[in-house]
Order: sequence, then C-alpha cells, then structure tokens
Amino acid sequence: MSPSMTMECWFDDSCILDMDYFVKTLSGIKAKGVRPDLVGSIIAHYASKWLPDLLSSSDDVDTNNKQPLLHEETATASWMKKRFFVETLVGILPPEKDSVSCNFLLRLLRTANLVGAEPSYRAELEKRISWHLDQASLKELMIPAFTHTCGTLLDVDLLLRLVRRFTTLDEAVRGGAALVKVAKLVDSYLAEAALDANLTLPSFLALAAALPNHARATDDGLYRAIDTYLKAHPDTTKHERKALCRLIDSRKLSPEASLHAAQNERLPVRAVIQVLFSENAKSTNRYVDWSGSFSGTRSPNTRSLQQEQPGGVRCLSKREASAQHMEIRKLQEDVTRLQGLCNVMQAQIEKLTEKKKGFFRWRKLGAPLHLRPSSASEKNIDDVVTGECDHVIVGRRTPIEMKTRLVQHHQHKSTPPKWRK
Repeated sequence: MSPSMTMECWFDDSCILDMDYFVKTLSGIKAKGVRPDLVGSIIAHYASKWLPDLLSSSDDVDTNNKQPLLHEETATASWMKKRFFVETLVGILPPEKDSVSCNFLLRLLRTANLVGAEPSYRAELEKRISWHLDQASLKELMIPAFTHTCGTLLDVDLLLRLVRRFTTLDEAVRGGAALVKVAKLVDSYLAEAALDANLTLPSFLALAAALPNHARATDDGLYRAIDTYLKAHPDTTKHERKALCRLIDSRKLSPEASLHAAQNERLPVRAVIQVLFSENAKSTNRYVDWSGSFSGTRSPNTRSLQQEQPGGVRCLSKREASAQHMEIRKLQEDVTRLQGLCNVMQAQIEKLTEKKKGFFRWRKLGAPLHLRPSSASEKNIDDVVTGECDHVIVGRRTPIEMKTRLVQHHQHKSTPPKWRK
C-alpha cells in the first residue's frame, strides 16, 4: 500500500474529527518506528487537508471534497482555532532536519505570523527553515508583513534573519552549492522587494550584504536588483547610489550586464568607470590567453590544464590569469637580471684580456706599481734581470737604482775582455 493511500485511510473524515485524536494517533505511529520523513508527510497531508492556508498550489488535492476544519464560525473563534492548530503542528514535528519540506515550513510560518502564534513556535520554524533554506522557492519566501510597524509589503526582516542563521551553519552542513542557491534566491527576492517604494536603503543593504562575497558566482542578479531599486526610488541621493554600487563587484558581471551598466544613467560616474576598466581588463586577458594559445607560449599550469581537457583552448579563470601574468612578469625580471650579470662579466673579461696583452710592454716602459703584476711573475722577471742577457728588463727598483744599473751595464759591455789584450 502506497504512503498516500495509507494516509487517506488513516485520516478519513469519519476517524479524525479533532486535533487531540490526531496527536494520539500520530504518537502511536511514531511508537511503531515509522520513518521520520513518512511521519512528516503525514503531518503535511493532514495540515493541508484541514487548513487550506497550508495547501500549496502544486499539491494534487481535490478541492471539491476539501472540508476545512474551520468553517461556519465567527472570525474570532476561527482565528483562535487556527492559532491552536498551527502551534500544535509545530510541537509534533519530528526533530530530524529532513522530515518535512522547506516549502511546507514556510507556509506554516506564514500562517503562524498571520494568526499571531507564540514567538517560541515561530522561532522554532525559522530555525528549521534555515537548515535547508537552499531548497526553498521564491514564491514561498515572499511572506507578507502582517505587522503594522513594518511599512513594506514583504517581511524583509524575516528573510534577513533566515539568511543570517543559514550563514552561521557549519560549512560541512550547508555546503558551497547550497550557499550559491541561497544567493540566487536572495538576489531574486531583492529584485521583487525593490519595487516597493517603502523599502528603505538600510534594509536593502543589510539583506544584500548578509551573504559573503564568494557566495555569488556572478553579480548579474544583484545588479538587476540594484537597478530596480534605483528605478523605483528616483529620489535616491548620490551618496546612497554610491553605497549601492559598492555592493557590486564589476569583475563578476557578464558582458551583457557590463554593457547595460556602462549605458546606465542611474549609476554614478565612478561605478561606470570601474565597469569599463574591468571589461577592458577582461578583454586584455582574453587577448593574452588567445595569443598565447596560438603562439604556443603558455605557462606550465595552463598547458597541463589543456592536456587534461580534450576540448583544446579554454577560457582561464581570473585566478589562473593573474597567476599566469605574475609568472610571466617574474620570468621577465629574471631575464633582465641575468642580462645585466652577463654584461658585467663580459666587461670584466675584456678588461682582463687587455691587461694580459699589455703586460710586458708596461714592464719595459716602467709601469707604475699598481699596474704591475705581483708574486711569481715579478720573481721571474727579477731573475731574468739579474742574469746575463742582451735585453734590458727593469725589475722592482727605484728610478735611481735603475739609472745606476743601466750605467754599470753599459760600462761592462764597453770594457773589452782581457784575452784580447
């Protein structure tokens, strides 16, 4: 027997006429060890059958046979019974997170706000909704504001509390994909709420900034919401427009959104210039990537990524492109530094070569002491000078000593040997 047929048998009009009997029956079902998700579906079916406010438009229920629990009564009695009904349903919900759907909880919360349920029950519903807010639909999130203190049509503060509670959950529980879905829901909600002329700027800014920056893959939805707000609030000051535009990361806009923003007269000039600069930087990065793919000059990381993907050339992400540019810049600096070192070494080699060529010429002409070679070469030259040779080689001596030695040398050569006499 299917769960729907089982529920129809359990909750026939003849067997359940009041809430107390339903609570007792549900307690017996839980005692038999029925799964929490099945218990949650039983509660949702019973609530939607006897309270039309909790019925979704997509539910396949025969509206002709639907007999509301609250009929043919005064408005006050109907109001009180609805409140008791909602509070009882919240009290018997299974404690497991995935026992009931998020959309059903949102409808239950709407009814609880309408009938003025106790704050503790509403807080419990808000906590349960925040557990899987990414599964909610935009239609169910648009809960009206039933209080007179709130000037807007939608309860923006309620969604702000849900989003903040969702962001405080453990990252392992909510996950990155769930955060992206919630960001899309928030942007769509802001685009609808921005049409309300009574929506204040602090409320809009608080809800838009409730999510971290990495939650939005693109800022197109946020830009659409801001543009809608500026259309519905033409008296927004220049300072307020700047505050709104600071929410947008121009680098995360698509080309279509960037083109629209560049021609948008409602945006401040500074925001338009930032969009133009970002689009220019994207075009430059795309040009560098494509030129690198055709010329074959790519970083090792990019080449390995292309080898993994059979599709060939792909568009790099912003992080990969910046890493590639930093790597190219570092290589250029290394090449420039090596060229400078090579030039210095070449100049030193040429200088040493010139010294070796003019070594003996400087020794013959009596070079200064700081240009003369030292150590072993000087010793060899002194040995040659002291020996008998036909060439005059000057050693390490003062000018007076050199003159005296030259005179003695010439006198020795001019004196004829003794054997000739």
